[in-house]
Amino acid sequence: MTRAYKKSSINELPSQKQILDFIASSPQAAGKREIARAFGLKGQAKIGLKALLKDMADEGLIDSSPGRAFHLMGGLPKVTILKIIDSDEDGYAIGEPENWQAEDRPRPRVRLIEQKRKGALGSGDRVLARTEQIDQRWQAHILRKLAPAEAGMLGIVRVEDDKLWLQSVDKKVKKTWPISDVGDAHIGDLVLAEKAGRAPRITARVTQRLGDPFQPKSFSLIAIHKYNIPDRFSKDILDEAEKVAHLELGDREDLTHLPIIAIDPADARDHDDAVWATPDPDPSNQGGYQAVVAIADVSFYVRPGSSLDKEARKRGNSVYFPDQVVPMLPERLSGDVCSLKEKVDRAALVCHLVIGPEGKLKSWRFTRAKVRLAANISYEDAQAAIDGRLENPLTETALKPLWDCWQVLNKARNKRQPLGLDLPERRVILGDDGQILSVAVRERLEAHQLIEDFMIAANIAAAKALEAKKAPVMYRVHEPPSREKLVALRDYLKSFAIPFALGQVIKPEVFNHLINRLEVDEESRARIMEQILRSQTQAYYSPANMGHFGLALGSYAHFTSPIRRYADLLVHRALVGAYGLEKGKPKLKTEQSASAIPTVTALPLQDAENMPVIGEKISHAERRAMEAERETVDRYIAAYFSKYIGEIMPTRITGVREFGFFATIPSLGGDGLVPVSTLGLEYFRYEEVSQSLEGEQSGTRYEIGQKIDLRLMEADPISGALRFELPEAIKPVKMSRRGKGRGGIDPRLVKKRGRPANIRHR
Repeated sequence: MTRAYKKSSINELPSQKQILDFIASSPQAAGKREIARAFGLKGQAKIGLKALLKDMADEGLIDSSPGRAFHLMGGLPKVTILKIIDSDEDGYAIGEPENWQAEDRPRPRVRLIEQKRKGALGSGDRVLARTEQIDQRWQAHILRKLAPAEAGMLGIVRVEDDKLWLQSVDKKVKKTWPISDVGDAHIGDLVLAEKAGRAPRITARVTQRLGDPFQPKSFSLIAIHKYNIPDRFSKDILDEAEKVAHLELGDREDLTHLPIIAIDPADARDHDDAVWATPDPDPSNQGGYQAVVAIADVSFYVRPGSSLDKEARKRGNSVYFPDQVVPMLPERLSGDVCSLKEKVDRAALVCHLVIGPEGKLKSWRFTRAKVRLAANISYEDAQAAIDGRLENPLTETALKPLWDCWQVLNKARNKRQPLGLDLPERRVILGDDGQILSVAVRERLEAHQLIEDFMIAANIAAAKALEAKKAPVMYRVHEPPSREKLVALRDYLKSFAIPFALGQVIKPEVFNHLINRLEVDEESRARIMEQILRSQTQAYYSPANMGHFGLALGSYAHFTSPIRRYADLLVHRALVGAYGLEKGKPKLKTEQSASAIPTVTALPLQDAENMPVIGEKISHAERRAMEAERETVDRYIAAYFSKYIGEIMPTRITGVREFGFFATIPSLGGDGLVPVSTLGLEYFRYEEVSQSLEGEQSGTRYEIGQKIDLRLMEADPISGALRFELPEAIKPVKMSRRGKGRGGIDPRLVKKRGRPANIRHR
């Protein structure tokens, strides 16, 4: 309902109260024009209104938005831009106003009402929204989602022609911005900046100096800021972590007598899991094994509804960089109390397995236990001990029984035929000073496969146990390839005269058989493997069970890494509730009161109902972490190769587009572009089906998987970008002054209609 206002005479202005009432009740944005129209102001009265509004703003009664609409001071405009910062217990996104003038008041938290489904918005997203205040609480209805803001741009301060410019750290962004305010930053500094001015004269204003981009941890700092990864814990959360760290373990199954061991990377920062196995004495299971997979009981310390829990859900997972880890939980828990370490009593949620002689899981049960690890061993040392190259007192009592049990589990794996794409993992090795020593591919050992198979067995048991109890499950879902991707793969295989029927039931073994019977050279085999990988979908978390295609499993959940993944913590809580593992009220080892610590450690009903929303949010956080980790490794690799500029290197083509092709150094990684303009003066046809470039005159062909020697021309550690050229690349032809106006190169190579002149698209 629109309120009627008394029209003012030319010389009569509305009172401050009348203006405040109008702004508060206006169904639309209330600017000077709307206020003047509402009160019938014209001519000189409009000038008087402008002065009155300025006085009201100076008195702190009203505030104005960037669009010049007014709102009550401390409130929000009717329509404004909100940035998503969190989600509440009901799964609704929580936003804050991107622009906030009242510096003496905290930014209001606004609940976003999403029209289609809750959970579609993630941290850092920006929306244009219509706001309203109901019972002193703000909520907003989304009008549309906005592109990521250029405010908060990450860049390097550069100088050119005596002017300062901001160069983006994102290799996809080629644009630079003139800097209007450099603050306390210097040339070459890594900075955060925001957009200033109006089009077409947009400039960058430096808001924070981050320091030397080549200093240790700067490469990961770039990714942390770019992806809005929370990397600081508040004092309240740190205090809560310190308090729960003193919880008594309580009444638990005592497994301290078992020689349970943890096998992890030598540089592991936390230890979620440990294992033990022995031959099953049951005559009915001759040749079978009993096994224990002990997992850190994080759910005992991080309880539903606590500040620790809310922060862990917001983060979704730990993020691992070569130079640091951004943990999901404070170090007091992740690297200390929850981490399974040798010779120390620790709380664990244990999966007890009975494994048949063919590797099939015969039974399982879950208990809360107290464990005392016999040892923390690196993958390399465990492998050396089992191979007889290193003496270890636990070889006979712990390692050999584990290997024997793994041989049995491996039978089931081979029968199941999971997808056999074993991809190399790059490892950046840093010195004590944080500088790069080397980049290498992490060696794949039997010990890695052993731990992986024990973890898979425990994850299967967790999913099936919860299904049997009719309890909620947060599944790890990996769907089969889409028909569109399979059609593209079929068309690609045609170029090798390899048949691929779409009518068959697509299982991982179909791809495995295809790979095993390839009668092609090594180069073509690599190309085909690359295309099979590209045809796969991305895994995610969901309470709807769609199976795990890659592992060839019908039910699969993540149970084994609750220190670093929130999904696993949810599965732990569901198991605690399903198996009745609550152990009464919490007690502290100190004289402090435990009354403030939540009693319940099982999955709350509200979280069970909100599983779809939570699954979408932690899947988003996982993708964010993967991109940040990959980009940081790329930056380290570019920094490592910056000393090899001009050298010729063996590479393999990983992608082909109409503007050129991408190549990587197989042993180390790092994608670099070879622009099509450097391939010569002849026309190149781009074929989308075969993803190749072919010269019309010479027939020279460039396609995915092809091995080729290239010269490294550029390695930018800030963006992580590499650029290659052919060893005998055609150099641009210098032109006259007039020619230089078009870039100073041969006009035949100037882009026309969005494509280089020497490209024909098929």
